[in-house]
Amino acid sequence: MFFAFFRVFISALVIPVILILTATKSYGVGFETLPKKQFNVLLFTKNEGWHHKSKTNAVKAIKGLANKHHFNLVWHEESHYFNDKYLANVDVVIFLLTTGDILNTQEQKAFERFIKSGKGFVGVHSASDTEYDWPWYQRLVGRSFSIHPVIQTAVLSKVANTSFIGLNHMPQQMLWTDEWYEFGPELSKLNYLLTVDEQSYNPHVDWGNNKIGKGMGAFHPISWYQNYDGGRSFYTALGHTSAVYNSEFLTEHIFGGIYWAATGKGLNKK
Repeated sequence: MFFAFFRVFISALVIPVILILTATKSYGVGFETLPKKQFNVLLFTKNEGWHHKSKTNAVKAIKGLANKHHFNLVWHEESHYFNDKYLANVDVVIFLLTTGDILNTQEQKAFERFIKSGKGFVGVHSASDTEYDWPWYQRLVGRSFSIHPVIQTAVLSKVANTSFIGLNHMPQQMLWTDEWYEFGPELSKLNYLLTVDEQSYNPHVDWGNNKIGKGMGAFHPISWYQNYDGGRSFYTALGHTSAVYNSEFLTEHIFGGIYWAATGKGLNKK
């Protein structure tokens, strides 16, 4: 009976140890285990605020881009991957539908070093509704989300004379249904790509507590890119609803940002 009890006791100890070792081994599994492709992309979707129901379809769409355009993609919601060792194998970080305060101070510093080393960032939709207390990040995105009216159809336009080839597949103007963000002031020097015509929808909104949106006027930017602090940053405010991720207009627009952020290529010479 003693030996039977001993075997049970040892098993009770060994199984948790095996689980711990297995978890430790897989903790940092990443790009070094993947086949060689044109570049490596970390997809990050952590939320500490509003959670978009479109996240599932959005992630599926980005995975589709990885398959179509032959780049490695690893998806995480755990912020501990923002460390120098893990990010060393990453070319671009995508903040997809992120919200709130999602990185601690140590992780923020690692991400800053990542960008300063010449790497890339892509922000989609609520990436501008993220990390309001981190000024460096706010400048990386370029403008901060302020407010939005109800989802509406509006006229989306390409900025004239842009050299960004990530827009080549889009018409000069098109009707688009989305959640139209109103932004605060420009925080860094931005190259604008898309605008929305406020005459084509109602930008007015009142959230109470003196939180009122009246639009941004004649020039209402929706997407832009910039060189920032040694690296590259692309942002698009499109992408609130699940349905829009079924559109190649959006997915190829995002891929244009990924490609440029990863390689620095994709700008036509004027």
